[in-house]
Amino acid sequence: APGIPFKAVKWMFQHHAPLAINLDGSMWQLQWMAQMLKNCNPQSYAVNKERMMRVAEYSRDCLRELRKDTGIHYENRAKGTLQLFRKEAQMEAVQRDISVLEECGVSYELLNGNELGRVEPALANAQDKLVGGLHLPNDETGDCYLFTNALAQIAKELGVNFQFNQNVEKLIVEGDQIKGVQVNGKVLTADRYVLAFGSYSRDFLKPLDLQLPVYPVKGYSLTIPIVDPAFAPQSTVLDETYKIAITRFDQRIRVGGMAELSGFNLGLNEDRRATLQMVTQDLFPGGDMAQASFWTGLRPMTPDSTPIIGATRFKNLFLNTGHGTLGWTMACGSGKLISDIVLNHKTDISTDGLSIQRYSHAHAA
Repeated sequence: APGIPFKAVKWMFQHHAPLAINLDGSMWQLQWMAQMLKNCNPQSYAVNKERMMRVAEYSRDCLRELRKDTGIHYENRAKGTLQLFRKEAQMEAVQRDISVLEECGVSYELLNGNELGRVEPALANAQDKLVGGLHLPNDETGDCYLFTNALAQIAKELGVNFQFNQNVEKLIVEGDQIKGVQVNGKVLTADRYVLAFGSYSRDFLKPLDLQLPVYPVKGYSLTIPIVDPAFAPQSTVLDETYKIAITRFDQRIRVGGMAELSGFNLGLNEDRRATLQMVTQDLFPGGDMAQASFWTGLRPMTPDSTPIIGATRFKNLFLNTGHGTLGWTMACGSGKLISDIVLNHKTDISTDGLSIQRYSHAHAA
């Protein structure tokens, strides 16, 4: 967003800042940050936001269709999301997002502080700390871990062969085609190949001279058992100040957030845990924090926050990566898009601006 550079400087001096930058010693980290800063202007923001909304809305529809066809369950809820604002300036700034929502036909409701309890009753106890919120009633929530495991089981029953815990070493290239993929010293062959390696996509493709601008942005989460439902959220709540999402599952709360640029470091930082706990206790103190599980992972982030979905200069190699913080949000839609692209079918939505070609320097001739 346009205000990120200024905010990033302020966050450097804040204990509970949503962004932390730890130099990893690589030139690539600096290059990626420079590319990201180039996107922090109103024009780029509008373009990137439209792309993300396009995929996210389509993905929600695909998820609903999948659920209807399979009956898949993942502690899902359809009670919308609520973005919370602690400052009047945040309420004013959200007008920019609202214009994009209106252009994309997304339902929304702007609420003042007194109306937040209507959507999330437990917030009645935190009303004095909040000035308002943006409610998106059509959004859905669910546990992505339960979803992927359930979906894998459905796929197995349809004949899909999963090979987990394998060392995928390299792609075998011949001219403008991929001839195979080397796994544990053996070469597996296929008609077409889709690379969906998340944060590790860039390094894997470097030998092919495909320079993917995907950097690992580290995030953290707490999963907390609920002991008092009256003080727990009903769906997902986004704290705009701390950039933290608090999501209700059946008997658990999952709190996720932070953006830490520190390379591929997967160490657990207790300061980040303290921030997640602070925000949760401030808004929804209905969980047993002593029993919370602390986790970290890497988000594959592009400089413009838009995923890379589509073909490459190799005739049978396709990409589905770079979804950043919206991997779960965009999962089903991205899967359907790449399936249609691989099969040379007409896609249900426009794929303009989604392929690697938008990074001209990365699309080698």
